[in-house]
Amino acid sequence: MSLRAHFERSGNWLFRKRGYLPLLLGAVLVPALAEFEFPGGTRLRDLRWELLCLAISLVGLGIRVAVIGYVPAGTAGRNTGDHIARTLNTSGLYSVVRHPLYLGNCIMWLGVLMFPRVWWCPVIGILGFWLYYERIMFAEEEFLRREYGPQWTAWAERTPAIVPALRGWLPTGRGFSVRHVLRREHPGLFALVSSLTALEILGDAIRERRFEVDPMWATLFGGSAIAFMILRTLKHRTRLLHVDRS
Repeated sequence: MSLRAHFERSGNWLFRKRGYLPLLLGAVLVPALAEFEFPGGTRLRDLRWELLCLAISLVGLGIRVAVIGYVPAGTAGRNTGDHIARTLNTSGLYSVVRHPLYLGNCIMWLGVLMFPRVWWCPVIGILGFWLYYERIMFAEEEFLRREYGPQWTAWAERTPAIVPALRGWLPTGRGFSVRHVLRREHPGLFALVSSLTALEILGDAIRERRFEVDPMWATLFGGSAIAFMILRTLKHRTRLLHVDRS
């Protein structure tokens, strides 16, 4: 088997298993918590750091929202089966970066990996993230190359893979769908807040040797959990969040 075929085959396998990536990153986060300390020894600085990490992660989620809100059906998504691309997205964020969803994921995880305040945690985590997703991006691009040929090649030549080039921006020509975003991205918000809340509880437990739930994180977790349950119910039991994006 050629290296090209091997890379595509392994990338397709990783694509189907990409939901397990948080478990791999957990292998980095747990040892990092053993070195947890309040920055400057004060809770105020600790809170500022936590809010910074949350803000960074929300930027990543915002990138995903900006993509999902405009894309047509049968393209970018959370499917874990075969690749789907009924059309080639080349406008909006896809006009400045070929893999905006993975860019958003990377920034979301950067905020989480920074949370323990250990320098090597985001370094190792982002390196692992890149090695994992590079193969997936290769497989996706091989699929798109076969599906769209010269159209894909022309787009790929002018559009960077993961670092945006804003000078190439092209508007989408589609309206933004809030319902489409709520339908598809509510699991991501809940997973993000749950991860940061868990790290906050574990960090305090390691530092102070007692179980304590910070009121801010308890509120954020409770609010995101309620939103998740409501939106999940609306998605599976009603058609309120159904949007025809064809």
